[in-house]
Order: sequence, then structure tokens, then C-alpha cells
Amino acid sequence: MEIIIDIDDSVPLFAQLIGQIKKAVLCDKLRPGDGLPSIRQLANDLNLNNKTVAKAYRLLERDSVIQTKGYRGTFVHPDAKANSTVDLNAWVLTKMGETIATFRESGVTDSEIRIAFGDVMNRRGN
Repeated sequence: MEIIIDIDDSVPLFAQLIGQIKKAVLCDKLRPGDGLPSIRQLANDLNLNNKTVAKAYRLLERDSVIQTKGYRGTFVHPDAKANSTVDLNAWVLTKMGETIATFRESGVTDSEIRIAFGDVMNRRGN
């Protein structure tokens, strides 16, 4: 599998990496159980910061596209193909858009929405 990162693209580098790994899974270039390079190795290969690759791997693991098995390495998750079609960011944007539209229709101002959002996020400890 070849990964090509375009530093001039408006898509963040970690998102490009996530997209290409998911595409490789969907096209059967990566199959369940296949090993992936370590964060350090992939960062070196792509000329990226380790934190960029770590973020991509962390999000792919959250979405059950990859799984880390301690010191044994990182592998494609058994359910990676089904999970690669899920886009949590798009889902969050849709849900937030619907909620904000409801607030606005009820007369809540954007300033009130921002303050409430911040309050809710702070209560959760995020």
C-alpha cells in the first residue's frame, strides 16, 4: 500500500492519512490482521511529525479500523471494512447542525449557543 500525503492540500495531514488507510481497507489492499508500520516508521517514511501519525492511528483505533496489540504492533481490525464506511465527524456535524438549527428557530442567539456549548464541554471535563 502506498500512501501519498499532499502538504498543499487543504485537508489536514492526519485526515489524509486516515482517508487513505480506510480506502486501502475498502479496496482490499489492507485486510484484517495485516500489520501496519509503527508510528515512528510511518512518520519517517512520509516525512511527517510523529504526533500527526499518532493522531491518525488513535482515531482509526477509536473507529475500530485498526487495533494496537501492545508491543506486538498495530494491525487491521477484523471489522475494519464495515467500520471504514463510518464517518463520525460527518455524523457529529450533522447532529450539531440540526441542534443549532432547532435552537435558532426557538430564538436562541449564536452567543447563547456558544456559551452553552462551552459550559456543557467544561462540565464533562473536556
